[in-house]
Parts: sequence; structure tokens; C-alpha cells
Amino acid sequence: MSLTPFHLAIQVRDLQEAREFYGTKLGFPEGRSSDQWIDFDMFGHQFVVHLNPTLGKQGKVNQIANHVDGHGVPVPHFGVVMAFDDWQCFAKQLQSIIDNFIIEPYIRFAGEAGEQGTLFFTDPSGNALEFKGFRNIEAQLFNKG
Repeated sequence: MSLTPFHLAIQVRDLQEAREFYGTKLGFPEGRSSDQWIDFDMFGHQFVVHLNPTLGKQGKVNQIANHVDGHGVPVPHFGVVMAFDDWQCFAKQLQSIIDNFIIEPYIRFAGEAGEQGTLFFTDPSGNALEFKGFRNIEAQLFNKG
């Protein structure tokens, strides 16, 4: 089966804030929208932010941290898997626009079958994002060693 775009919908506390973060700051093209949601093109995937007014203007989505490779990985999180060179370029771009990484860009599982570039940060509503890059996605993505 060939890969097809995913659809992911998340909650945000403020649509204009999300539009500025995902559209302006991260550069994801905006698609359809209403006064309750906005579609974005996240590297060819349909990513939708939905207004959750119960979060309040300063509210955040709750998360826990699981330890992976010596780091506290936020759960839940989402993002995109990329070719390693694309990840490196995106990581460099993010370093100039993201103020507070949860996990700075680094190579996880160095020298192992699952070696990958990874990084984590949150949007203004507290949703955690991870972007990762593999040198050989087909061989490394699910390889257990």
C-alpha cells in the first residue's frame, strides 16, 4: 500500500494565534477555514486546528513525559517523518523561529538501527510537535534492529 496523506485534528485555545503560529511562523499553507477551525497543509498532510474555548485564553493542553533516550518526550505529540536532509533544513529553520524547544534538534539512537534526527516543541496551546528525519526511511522507520 502506498502512503497517503493523514488527517489530524487538534484543539487550540485561539484560532488567530494558531493561524499566526502554523501559517505565518511555520509556513504551512492555509486551506479552508471557518470561525471554529482552520485546515493547514503540513507537508502534504491535512492538519486541522479546532477552537476549544474551554481552554481559555491562557490555557494549555495537558501532557505527560515519557523517557526516551535520556529525554522527557511529551505525550501526546504528533509531527512528520522526513528524509534526513529535509529534516536538517527544517530543524535549522526552526532554530531561528522557535524560542523554547522541549528537546533541541539532535540525533537519537545514534549508531543503532533506528537512528534519527528529532526535535520537539509546543504550539501556543501546548500541543507538542515532533519532527524526525531518517537517512533511509523505508529501512529505519520500523526496523527493530
